[in-house]
Amino acid sequence: MDSKMIVVSTWSYGLAGVLAALLALYLASGWRAGGRSRAMFLAVFLCALWGMLGLAFVLTGQGVFFAASLLADALRFGGWYLFLLILMKPEASEGGLSKERLGWLSAIALLLVIVGFGAQGMVVSGADFPVSPQRAALFASLAMSVFGLVLIEQLFRNVSPDFRWSIKPLCLGLGGTFLFDLYLFSDALLFNRVDADAFSIRGFAHAVGLPLVGLSAIRSHDWKRRLVMSQRAAVQSATLLIVGVYLLFMASAGYYVRLFGGEWGRALQLALLFAAMLVLVALTFSGSMRARVRVMVGKHFFSYRYDYREEWLRFTQTLAAQDGFSGMGRHVVRGLADMVESPGGALWLTDPSGRFFAQAACWNMPVSSATEDQGSPLCTFLLDSGWVINLEEYRSLPRRYDGLALPPWLVEVPNAWLVVPLTTGNNLIAFVVLATARARIDVNWEVNDLLKTAARQAGAFLGQMQASEALLESRKFDSFNRMSAFVVHDLKNIVAQLSLMLKNAERHRDNPEFQTDMLMTVENSVERMRQLMLQLREGATPLDGPRGIDLADVVRRIQTAKSGQGREVELTIEEKVVARGHEDRIERVIGHLVQNALEATEKGGRVWLRLARQGNNALVEVGDSGHGMSPEFVRERLFKPFQTTKPTGMGIGAYESFQYVHELGGKLSVDSAVDVGTKVELSLPLSDTGSGIDAENLPKEAE
Repeated sequence: MDSKMIVVSTWSYGLAGVLAALLALYLASGWRAGGRSRAMFLAVFLCALWGMLGLAFVLTGQGVFFAASLLADALRFGGWYLFLLILMKPEASEGGLSKERLGWLSAIALLLVIVGFGAQGMVVSGADFPVSPQRAALFASLAMSVFGLVLIEQLFRNVSPDFRWSIKPLCLGLGGTFLFDLYLFSDALLFNRVDADAFSIRGFAHAVGLPLVGLSAIRSHDWKRRLVMSQRAAVQSATLLIVGVYLLFMASAGYYVRLFGGEWGRALQLALLFAAMLVLVALTFSGSMRARVRVMVGKHFFSYRYDYREEWLRFTQTLAAQDGFSGMGRHVVRGLADMVESPGGALWLTDPSGRFFAQAACWNMPVSSATEDQGSPLCTFLLDSGWVINLEEYRSLPRRYDGLALPPWLVEVPNAWLVVPLTTGNNLIAFVVLATARARIDVNWEVNDLLKTAARQAGAFLGQMQASEALLESRKFDSFNRMSAFVVHDLKNIVAQLSLMLKNAERHRDNPEFQTDMLMTVENSVERMRQLMLQLREGATPLDGPRGIDLADVVRRIQTAKSGQGREVELTIEEKVVARGHEDRIERVIGHLVQNALEATEKGGRVWLRLARQGNNALVEVGDSGHGMSPEFVRERLFKPFQTTKPTGMGIGAYESFQYVHELGGKLSVDSAVDVGTKVELSLPLSDTGSGIDAENLPKEAE
């Protein structure tokens, strides 16, 4: 060691020894304060001993001082371990870290200190061993540095916020010294040599951290208040420990690759280092790996799998971060999925009529057009039992579910795992289908209780959102009614104008000028009324009840009416059917669908109308090759009032059609794609024999 390096080392280790000795004297005054102050005094005293022995070796060059400093270094790590573990020990009135986990950490700390002390002893003895004593000592020192960082990270993340101000300098000071040691020993292992410059200023690095440790000693007298160990901190600590072990393994692998690789050794070592870092980054960002670590920590280190406070805060925050009703559905799915490490799911919500459930939102799961009737076996089971259906358990032990029969569409959902009911009061408002978890999870009573409780909260949120939307629609209808008052006023003016014209017709009917003016007045009145009808469409319910309707005549009249407007509609009547309803309203509904198809289709495009029988229902299919609609619009906005794709439309016609069809017990389904076209299937119940028109007594259609 040259003279300049001796000077640097002297100041470095001398400063560390002196500062540690002064801090030890300060702590000696609080010896009776308790175990924490005593443990800190012991750790600082060992630091002072290590610094003074290092200073003695630099000044004298005697090997005995160097050997003693190596042994004191291992004991110094042990002193800080003891102090940090005592800080983590909960008080009698506090929860937090379990005795089992504290015992594991203490055992690991004791093992590392024994191994480190033994490895340094092998170096000091100078005897021949099967393994290199120097490399064993470097490995042990690196492992102790990593474990020290784990303890500091765990302490800082779990201390109560009001005490973090006191503990922060301690974590910064000790964390800095452990990081420096991590760099020093990892560099020595990788390159099979100790960096003399870094080793000479090691004492200075430790001396810089001691004032921060002293500042924490001044700020805090009892050293810990309300220390709580959360599962998140346990997961992060376990992850850091795994990363440290992984780096140790890769460092040793890199050393032996370079040692036995010959002239290719350095190149292979660099390649191995790059591959190791790439794998580490990939594992760090792997959702499946994080899920496995969380499950492992919750299963083996805690009495309960979940930190309920954290889960509830996260779920509530997820529900609050909504962006409309559709966004609310996705947040509900994601919140429930995160509780069981599920990568995706979908929400089936009851429709406005309350007759069936349809998919309202999905997250990382395919969009499905399947519906489930309100009174189906699945919905009845979910409402009566309130259970979370585990589909894996159902496949192996179906008898546990009291003869439940799953619908075919649910069986075909890829990776379907759990079905979670969402209730509000005594009503089933929705249910969520979750995909298989990233890691193997035992769906026990704790998981079921958490999901059911969270589902009840989500059901209340969805019910509140539905009530808000219904109130909003009601307010829009109020605005619509106010607008109709202006329309009625305009109609009154038109009626008055026409009445005046009729009064004068008897006296001036032979007057050519009056005839011309009358025609202009009628034309103007018709145009004004047409404009008013575009703004307001009447939907009065007929006074008479439903009766049998020959749908073949209805669709023919619609085809003829549209042909008179210059547009052709392809008509196919596969079978004459008689449906139950009101003829004028059925004709208006089908005509509205055909008119929408015509307006959405450019000249030269196809618009077709097909009539057929489908089981016990009449099927009217209206299709076009026009602009089409997006799946989001069909799922979230279609058939709702004031929702339309037309620049000047109001969406009242589609809403009225939807409501009337469901009043009859029918169903409207839409299959549409942007720039491809739209197909609407109108399913109406057939008329009973003898009511209105009997289908069997109708004349056969000449095809």
